[in-house]
Amino acid sequence: MRLFLLPISTRQSLIYCQRLNQQLSTETTYVDKITSKASTTWLNWERKETGWQKRVTSYGNKLFQRLPYQEWGLKSIPPLSARRQSDEIEGKEEVLVEFPERIIEPRKVQDVLKVYGSKEKQSFHSKRMWGSIIGMPISAPVALIPVIPNLPFFYLCFRAWSHWRARGGSKHLQFLMNKDLVKITPSNLLHIAYTEAMMDMKMQELNVGVVNVGSNARQDHSPREVEEELLLSHGSGQLIADYVGIPELAGEIQRAVWQVERSLKAQRDLREEKIDLESANKTNRGQ
Repeated sequence: MRLFLLPISTRQSLIYCQRLNQQLSTETTYVDKITSKASTTWLNWERKETGWQKRVTSYGNKLFQRLPYQEWGLKSIPPLSARRQSDEIEGKEEVLVEFPERIIEPRKVQDVLKVYGSKEKQSFHSKRMWGSIIGMPISAPVALIPVIPNLPFFYLCFRAWSHWRARGGSKHLQFLMNKDLVKITPSNLLHIAYTEAMMDMKMQELNVGVVNVGSNARQDHSPREVEEELLLSHGSGQLIADYVGIPELAGEIQRAVWQVERSLKAQRDLREEKIDLESANKTNRGQ
């Protein structure tokens, strides 16, 4: 099993698990089979050109884009079965953690892993899981409406499963950290990928920098604490996925970048609003 710790900003990182030597014939559970069937059905609906299935997947994908990237990352870590626990303790299955060393320090890698594998994370997902389960009976009457499928019920089922898997991934990570079973390994490929991605970001910033100089001039004169900054752009996901050879990683990174970018913009807007309000108050007091 290989874990990737991918910094999205100077303060936030995405975790993603690539399962190696996966033995589907012996480890596939009923939940895995149902999940696989649901994924296949969703993909078939997406391929339709028109109809309610196409509209459902279109709205659904927009909704999935807003689900926390941390949850998606934890879901990629398989739940800790008795067999997997035995294999990891006995060293039959090595657990690697790869990261871009010059972007994030090895000491901080340990800290981030501990946060993802914390009791607080597990408690959060447990509460949300039970909240979704409790909501299922409430949405059941929608099934009485003819033709239209009970989408609220299916969504709550998905959210319950999603939180269950995220909690399982967190528990597995906690086990690995407690038993000191992870091998933290700097990745030269990730270093090269991040270097190229950050160079692309700098070029994009230079292209639009002239437009933003005037609007940022007032803020540059006032002292402020070091702000959180994005390290990747929307196009970085495909770049990093190509370097490490994991196509599905592109979507995970793009989702994380989109969410962190929106969060940072909201924080900047709030700070600017606060500065404007303080400036207006000072002006009023001076009159």
